[in-house]
Amino acid sequence: MSNTTPPSSGGPEYLESSAGSPVEREGTSADRRKRIIALGGLAGVLALGGGAVWAATSFLGTGAQPAEALPAGTLGYVSVDLDPSGDQKVEAIQTLRKFPAFKDEINLDTDDDLRERLFEEITDSGECEGLDYKADVEPWLGSRAALAAVDTGDDAPSPVGVVQVTDAGGAEDGLAKLVETCGGSDETSTGGWVVAGDWVVIAETEAIAQKVVDATEKGALADDDAFAKWTGEAGADGIMSFYVAAEAADYLGQVLASPGMGMLAGMGAAPLTALPPGAEGMDENGEVTEPMPTEVPEELQEMLDNFDGAAATVRFEDGALEVEYAASNYQPELSKHFTNEAGVELIGGLPDDTVAAFALGFEPGWVDGMIDYFASVMPESDGMSVDELIAEAETATGLELPEDAETLMGEGIAVSLGGGIDVDAFTNGGPGELPLGVTIDGDADDIQAVLDKMKDAAGPEVAPYLEATEVDGHAVIALNDDYRGKLDSGGSLGDTDVYADVVEGDEAQSVMFVNFNADDDWLTRVVEDDPETSENLDPLAAFGVSQWIDGDTMHGLFKLTTD
Repeated sequence: MSNTTPPSSGGPEYLESSAGSPVEREGTSADRRKRIIALGGLAGVLALGGGAVWAATSFLGTGAQPAEALPAGTLGYVSVDLDPSGDQKVEAIQTLRKFPAFKDEINLDTDDDLRERLFEEITDSGECEGLDYKADVEPWLGSRAALAAVDTGDDAPSPVGVVQVTDAGGAEDGLAKLVETCGGSDETSTGGWVVAGDWVVIAETEAIAQKVVDATEKGALADDDAFAKWTGEAGADGIMSFYVAAEAADYLGQVLASPGMGMLAGMGAAPLTALPPGAEGMDENGEVTEPMPTEVPEELQEMLDNFDGAAATVRFEDGALEVEYAASNYQPELSKHFTNEAGVELIGGLPDDTVAAFALGFEPGWVDGMIDYFASVMPESDGMSVDELIAEAETATGLELPEDAETLMGEGIAVSLGGGIDVDAFTNGGPGELPLGVTIDGDADDIQAVLDKMKDAAGPEVAPYLEATEVDGHAVIALNDDYRGKLDSGGSLGDTDVYADVVEGDEAQSVMFVNFNADDDWLTRVVEDDPETSENLDPLAAFGVSQWIDGDTMHGLFKLTTD
């Protein structure tokens, strides 16, 4: 059934893809579909599907991770940990069970085995009928899995699945039974695999799986400096992890430069099929004969060259769902203009009952910098240069650019939505009924002078909204006087628990914040005509997005809390 290296050798165990089938038979398309589902369920369902309804196993500790079973040359990686720390598991279950739809449709408890539930879904659908989870799967299947793109020396990266096993011999027998039950008989339809230590490596063929095992022996992804750097930047471990290596950008550049990719790489260039008949690569009927290689635009190539890696983590912590990411700053000439924290300081002084807000800061000269950047990356539009487009915009708005734009935005802005949202009033009365405002870190008189220039172009219906008042050295613009008064009075939103729970206040250079409990649970009120939707939205407390740049690294944190 398999070629097994003696235990004393310390080598991997090999599984022939024909193992476990005592009766030879011809494979049909239906058989192939069953076999693909079976093997896909082993790696893909655990690695991706498991992340949505995790929080089901009952172990403690962190233990081995799939990165130990993949080579350092792995280009991309997504893993799921069905065996995280006990505290995080409890947090996830408690959080998910607050939503009625979760309890009704999934209804997982702490003592449920998610792996069993997933395999029940496969067998209940008619695939792999006869496979017994308790006897054939549970004794050897571990709790961690990953999907990866691995450079195995071929023209394209190889898709690889890695699944933890608790019993190598049991895994051999279990996989053989899996293939036999699901109708497998040949490697081309089942894929190939190698059991190596505590992991089974699954690939398109056994030869590819063996290449992965051999490469891992020379250096594992878990020990790779770049992997350690980026996953460390993404923060504490969680239920799912993502990693993209710098080399992935090199491969993407090769793909974009390959024949037939001109439309994508050119970011708007005409597709090959739009070329006239008889053009190079086309026959007289306009059919593509030999797609020509395309040249990757210089600005896109520069971004690919600057990309040095990225990672992200999904976790539950303190009753909240977090997604934290870190990536190399691959557009430094653009991002350097938005590192000012002035906008975030403004959002901290908004009224405590703010429903939603967005804040962004600007470095001096940012408008000129943006114009220069876009002039370098944008082709001429309809024969017009960037300077000509700016001149046209000045004529249409009455503004002097870029000077007036930089004055208008100041060093930072905070756009906010206050309490008292009345959907009917807004629908019938227009924007003046909406408690919406903008606070600007700039001189109110200078900003009003710019707004006055805009009034003629804006028209009489918009002009009343283009009025700025000065509050504590800042300018305030609001759609109605009631909300303007609240903004004038200010507040301490940044010191409230609901804000601090979802925003990285010490680091953030841009912030988005939403308080679902504000304004008498505004979100559930908006959908109160749909009781089921309202009931499932009711547990939400707040949502925040914080982003910042630290040297050559971009950081971001998405956080969702519940009541």
